[in-house]
Amino acid sequence: MITPDSDPTPLGTGDVLFLPNGAGYALANQPFTPLAEPVCDPFANAELFTSASVGEPGNGPRTTTLCGGYLRRQGQSHPLIDDLPDLIHLPARLRSHSDLQATMELLADEVSAVRKGGETAVPALLDVLLIHILRTWLDQHPVDSDRNIGWAAALADPSIAAALEAIHQQPDHPWTVRELGQRAGLSRAAFSERFVSLVGQPPITYLTWWRLTSAARILRESDIPLAAVADRIGYKSAYAFGNAFKREFGIAPGRYRNRRGTARARPR
Repeated sequence: MITPDSDPTPLGTGDVLFLPNGAGYALANQPFTPLAEPVCDPFANAELFTSASVGEPGNGPRTTTLCGGYLRRQGQSHPLIDDLPDLIHLPARLRSHSDLQATMELLADEVSAVRKGGETAVPALLDVLLIHILRTWLDQHPVDSDRNIGWAAALADPSIAAALEAIHQQPDHPWTVRELGQRAGLSRAAFSERFVSLVGQPPITYLTWWRLTSAARILRESDIPLAAVADRIGYKSAYAFGNAFKREFGIAPGRYRNRRGTARARPR
């Protein structure tokens, strides 16, 4: 596989590739032979399999890939994705995670035949696959939270990970820095300093970002009233929620909902 900004990556049967930033790629049987560019647009149709002839045009062996993707909205990101390299390559011969292999096989089986419930099963399996890709990569690249910064380092730190888990599980709770510090087992000052050093922003700033990111997902995926969305993420009124949402996304939550597309990229 060849991408615009990296050296050629040799591939084998069963390898898993993840391009967090959506970089383009092409296939070739040798680094300097003509490139084959598989048409792998997750938004074009609902087929997951795609194939391309690699080698001399029209004469090379055909390579079949299983391809899916997610829509990453402009201006929105996740700190874990931001910390990842442009290309994650998990060779089949090196993978020791049976869960990743099993998910790949389930997904291939599901899309190779038309079955009842496939429209629900395939997106769910793609979500599970993404989780196992990230788990496998993080396991193969252990992080020393005392020497690194970023989301992965924060998750590797037991204290900060405990605070993050509390925020993620209860975004509607009126968290304070002191209370989050207690969850982390640290004093208020020590917790705040460590959180900023690893996550890159103060705890309450992160809490606000998580609440509004969660709200955006709720707006995309449901039609519940704005007041209910506000209550679910910890705002006392729809008015306060609307102001905070507009500051973050540049658009009122009602208009955001009206302009929503599908929350999940359609697989190809």
